[in-house]
Amino acid sequence: MVIWLIGLSGSGKTTLGRELAAQLRLHAPNTVLLDGDEVREVFGLDRGDQPYTLEGRRLNAERLTALCRMLDRQGLHVVCCVLSIFPEMRARNRDVFSSYFEVFLDAPLDVLQARDVKGLYAAARAGRMPNVVGLDIPFPRPASADLVIDTSGAPDGLADIAADVLRKAGLAR
Repeated sequence: MVIWLIGLSGSGKTTLGRELAAQLRLHAPNTVLLDGDEVREVFGLDRGDQPYTLEGRRLNAERLTALCRMLDRQGLHVVCCVLSIFPEMRARNRDVFSSYFEVFLDAPLDVLQARDVKGLYAAARAGRMPNVVGLDIPFPRPASADLVIDTSGAPDGLADIAADVLRKAGLAR
């Protein structure tokens, strides 16, 4: 099973992903968490502007998909946190994984810019950072997410949200 958490920067993918993985490990210790930013860092692909161009983002998305596919084939559950800006890749995920559950963390851009936990939006507005998804690069809203979660408010009840995701994915009662 691959649980694919998608949304713009600051929408809560990593926060929810960590909680989801922790809860899933309680009854499925063969659970792995993959975070797009961490995978970039592991492979040294987080330096300069090139990794954040549309082409660089596609390459990272392909790497994440390949890693998820490898882990899924070994019988591991994967919680993957990624921007996921390529609709055709999301559609293909439904065919390449043993089981796929897509969760869209939705929050308005103005809320994310106010939150701006990484300072990306402020840097983009100041002209110091190009290729920011949602500003310079379009973010196509997912048309067929299995679950949409409004993350525009405070992350109250995160454990309950994670449990709900696992239930809807068929991984908990």
